[in-house]
Amino acid sequence: MTQTIGKSFKDIISSTVLLFVAKVTFISAIITYVIIVWIIGDSINNFISSYLSWIPWEWLQSTGAKVASMTISYMIFIIMISIVTSFMIEPLLIKLAKKHYPDAVVVGTPKIGTSILIGLKSSFMMFFIFIFTFPIMFIPLVGAVYMLWLWSILLKKTTIYDVGSLFITDKKEIKDRTKKTTKLAMIAAAFNYIPIFSIFAAVFAQVLFLHHILGKEGN
Repeated sequence: MTQTIGKSFKDIISSTVLLFVAKVTFISAIITYVIIVWIIGDSINNFISSYLSWIPWEWLQSTGAKVASMTISYMIFIIMISIVTSFMIEPLLIKLAKKHYPDAVVVGTPKIGTSILIGLKSSFMMFFIFIFTFPIMFIPLVGAVYMLWLWSILLKKTTIYDVGSLFITDKKEIKDRTKKTTKLAMIAAAFNYIPIFSIFAAVFAQVLFLHHILGKEGN
């Protein structure tokens, strides 16, 4: 795992990956703005207010609502980055694979529809769990692990599909090579704790899984 993480960090600071992240961030920011301002903004605020109405202290209700609203907006942005990354990542993964693993053969391509569907399912699952359990995030330490686990839900399945579909045709082999990869997804998700670096989380997950699947540690 150490070798996988080391290679991945070197890759994400390359000019090629930085340019890719800039494009993804720009597109995701526009989509997030549209969703929050024009589609679900008022609905989310109303839901949070009613959800926290059981709290007896008004100041605590207000503070909790603000924190939850900011967190949800941030999560929508992270979700958009994950989906857009999945949609655009294929050429970058192939380029990195040729650089590090010249013998690796591209045997397929992720279906855009399937990739988006997996991404949306993971996003809804993460978002649904968060909506009904978000008070956990206020518990010291437990809340930190809770958020990493939530973000790993968003990253893991989509990333496995995107990377695995390019280089492995046997679904059983993909499953064998991606066992116990929740830790990798949580490591990538740790970027989300630093707002500026959160734009790297999704692509870092993709690169991590690329090295895990094609490198010695994934065999």
